Amino acid sequence: VLENQELQDSIKPQKVEFHSLNFNTTLHWQPGWAREARDVLYFVQYKVYGQSTWRNKDDCWGIPRRVCDLTHETSDIQEPYYGRVRATWAGVYSNWSLSCRFTPWRETMIGPPMVTVVHSNKSITVKLQAPHSPFKRKRGSKITMTNYYDLLYQVFIINNLLDEQHRVLVYEGKDKVIKIQDLRPGVSYCIVAKMYVPMLDRSSAYSSRQCTVL
Repeated sequence: VLENQELQDSIKPQKVEFHSLNFNTTLHWQPGWAREARDVLYFVQYKVYGQSTWRNKDDCWGIPRRVCDLTHETSDIQEPYYGRVRATWAGVYSNWSLSCRFTPWRETMIGPPMVTVVHSNKSITVKLQAPHSPFKRKRGSKITMTNYYDLLYQVFIINNLLDEQHRVLVYEGKDKVIKIQDLRPGVSYCIVAKMYVPMLDRSSAYSSRQCTVL
């Protein structure tokens, strides 16, 4: 029995965590410390905080990989959820490993906006598009993250003549199209943007750089 207990402990999953970007939510975990156990399989369950019964995630039942997509299962974004994982190897099952409580609306990371840049001789027009969630309207189009949060766009300009690392905030607000004027012809400028969530005081990562020479 003791050997069995040791084996159970050695394959028990570690660090069970939710990762979420724009409500695309996955559960991740690390293997137990039995490194030689090659063919370990994992089982995933989830529940809403306060519910007594755990639900099996069928697609993640007896899987070799260490990630499980729970986007659909966590679609009620104001609810707090738990996930848990157990492992099996050589006919032995570990105990369950529990995640921390996860509330999508509070904890999902917001991705950066899509940025398109059009230039004329002394100005740059920047077109911004908020990231999409995985959830769809009845007609099938994906719902943008602006439906769930009061989001602001933050637009930064980089004058490559001066310093490639120096970003200057030139706009913060909700407009999807902005114009940056009085720029110098012949100079290379780059634009990057972020989404900002005032209520949570949180920002997305920067978008990829869109560069242009006037």
